Amino acid sequence: MKIFNTRSRVKEDFAPLTPGQVRIYACGPTVYNYFHIGNARAFITFDTLRRYLEFRGLKVTFVQNLTDIDDKMIRRANEEGITVAELAERFIKIYHEDAAKLGVRPATFHPRATEHIPEIIALVQTLVDKGHAYAADGDVYFDTQSFTPYGCLCGQNLDDLESGARVDIDERKRHPMDFALWKSKKPGEPSWDSPWGAGRPGWHIECSAMAMKYLGETFDIHGGGSDLIFPHHENELAQSEAATGKPFARYWMHNGMLNIDNQKMSKSLGNFMLFHDIIKEVDPEAVRLFLLSAQYRSPLNYSQEQLKQAQSTLARLYAARARALFLLDHAPTNAQPGDDAATAEVDAARNQFITAMDDDMNTADALAALFELVRIINISLGDAGKTAIQHWLDVFVSLTDVLGLVAKPAESGISKDVQALLDARAAARKAKQWQESDRLRAELKVKGYTVEDTPQGQKLNSI
Repeated sequence: MKIFNTRSRVKEDFAPLTPGQVRIYACGPTVYNYFHIGNARAFITFDTLRRYLEFRGLKVTFVQNLTDIDDKMIRRANEEGITVAELAERFIKIYHEDAAKLGVRPATFHPRATEHIPEIIALVQTLVDKGHAYAADGDVYFDTQSFTPYGCLCGQNLDDLESGARVDIDERKRHPMDFALWKSKKPGEPSWDSPWGAGRPGWHIECSAMAMKYLGETFDIHGGGSDLIFPHHENELAQSEAATGKPFARYWMHNGMLNIDNQKMSKSLGNFMLFHDIIKEVDPEAVRLFLLSAQYRSPLNYSQEQLKQAQSTLARLYAARARALFLLDHAPTNAQPGDDAATAEVDAARNQFITAMDDDMNTADALAALFELVRIINISLGDAGKTAIQHWLDVFVSLTDVLGLVAKPAESGISKDVQALLDARAAARKAKQWQESDRLRAELKVKGYTVEDTPQGQKLNSI
């Protein structure tokens, strides 16, 4: 498998630090609100990566943090007249519920920042002791000039970053780009005791401390949206490697941004789309399929038309599975003449899927391989034996599981309402009620099927 490494800016062969095991840290939500559709893309990207690595036989330890203390959380809690902890509990629960609807599996660990204050303080102290951080009036700052590679992730040096950044002038800082590791207590804010006085952690140090606790000082993959490359991930990398003297993450993966109707999503434009609202009208699984329709690093444009198309595409996948189950129920036990050729086609489609996913997780091409499987069940396996059809089903289920699609339980055979329409149409044809037969054919088409009349009876095909 090749992965595009943001740090090196090239695709690299992926080789886990420990053979057979992969350790991944992916930035999770700040739990002050519902997550938006752009967040959903990041969650799905790294959930799919995890699923694929497990499909390839690797044991994955997956850590996704929950940021439960930061400026946005404090502001929202104060606005509502509740504690930050109460706000966090509400939206952590909502996050897990909505992520499950999106098909995102729970992480191996979901650490919360507020539950790791001792680890955070210890890491800050290490940086102070090594001369990479300094205290100023109860705050502690990372000294960016002390870490020579600073800017290696975003590809800019310290001077370029300073000239292009909007930073508040703070005379206590040694350099304008120095960032807070520990923030002194302010009125109305939660705080914890520390060697520098009461206060709370900065955002960046939280992730470093939690990643190291659960994955070690060096781990395999760090992921998130491309909007996190700078400053969040740049600062994580700098403080972590300054503290340990070792590489932090060996591969940095970042998903591309999502536009709304060809415009950047922003609150000021009024196009800020929350996943919680979108799924009131659209199947969450269709949202997942839409977000997988482009390779994860590519920009993706969200529109109602795109979602409708994804809903239709998802229906085709479910119809293909239903057809396979129907054929399996009615297939002969013994092998049929075309079974070997059809099975070879199935295996070729599976290999095509793996090739696509091995190429920096190209889900767009992987979906194309999945629809090659749909073509095979519709065209090549209509008269196959049970063994060939079961092989198709096994491959189809394993590949859709990698993508987190077609996750609703399958009935044995086609659904009862589709079978009822087929039976009614057979009766109409027997009675030579051709108009009624055509009407029932049209109803079946609405449900995602075409009907072919053969000497052996009606042949159902998914559209």
